[in-house]
Amino acid sequence: MKQKSWSLVAMGIVALLLTVVAKPTLAAEDYKGKKIRFIVGSAAGGGYDTYTRMIARHIGRYIPGKPTTVVENMEGAGGLVAANYIYKRAAPDGLTAAVFNNSNIVQKALGDPRINIDFQKLGWIGAPSVGAPMCMIMGFTGLKTLDDVLKSTKPLKMGANRAGTTGYDLPLILNQTLGTKFDVISGYTGTSKIRVALQAHEIDGMCSNWESMRVTARSMLDAKGDSKLIPFVISDKWEDPEVKDLPLFKNVIKDPKKFEIFRAWADQMEFQRPLSLPPGTPKERLEILRKALAEVLQDKALLEEATKSKLVITHVSGERTAKLVEEILSMPADAKKSLAFLVRTQKN
Repeated sequence: MKQKSWSLVAMGIVALLLTVVAKPTLAAEDYKGKKIRFIVGSAAGGGYDTYTRMIARHIGRYIPGKPTTVVENMEGAGGLVAANYIYKRAAPDGLTAAVFNNSNIVQKALGDPRINIDFQKLGWIGAPSVGAPMCMIMGFTGLKTLDDVLKSTKPLKMGANRAGTTGYDLPLILNQTLGTKFDVISGYTGTSKIRVALQAHEIDGMCSNWESMRVTARSMLDAKGDSKLIPFVISDKWEDPEVKDLPLFKNVIKDPKKFEIFRAWADQMEFQRPLSLPPGTPKERLEILRKALAEVLQDKALLEEATKSKLVITHVSGERTAKLVEEILSMPADAKKSLAFLVRTQKN
């Protein structure tokens, strides 16, 4: 009887060892000779596109089987087109990942009836950055500072994609909390399109995230006179000369209740440009890509490219991203009430 028991134990150990040995081989077979598609939910040339293309150039080396990669822009509806694609249409085979504006998660939490996505069912790979929301005004307006903006007697046209994006939501939050007179002009499909509209004097300013604008809008930040894009308020301290002395939201929104409105919205900035997989993607493939993202964001070549391009890398793990998504979707009732004015309407 003892001999039989030991035989069963030995067989179990052998089976376990075979499983452990087989896993890397199976993973390599999953991706060998394959191509991973990265779907970007905004136009080429913006922060989402820039970060994703940099990751795609390097991440294949960290995936077993060393697959090739391709980036496709699927712009529209503030990233919701790409979000719907990854949730409803993409095959759950670990070969398609999406990067879309996570403000859509906030919109879902606020009750937008047109977002039919259970974001907790997506496989969250992680994110390469955190957000630093801020606002800017064009030189041709004659305005330079937050005080100038607050004293302006005419509505200032702020370009945006649509509700559920920083460019749309933040100006409206500032109208509520600071008394600014921003008129949000929506419908642009990405920050690159908004920059073109600014240069054409179609709009006066925009709100976005500094960690990407410091790169993608560099020529406008360096411009002179009417063509210069001028930051005037930001969320966090940076050493960049354009913003190091700017007032911070936490200091200028003095009413605690009003600051809570901003903070409830800004929680999403703890993870930016997150990569996700379709529901039902095998757990082992999700783990492979989570590990690959963590490793590629420490890759020497990628970090040299990021430094050269002035991109700031802050890895947010897939597990942390999933937790933050859960927290946003569990937003307290009072926070939902205070942000209800941001929910999309048919005109958005």
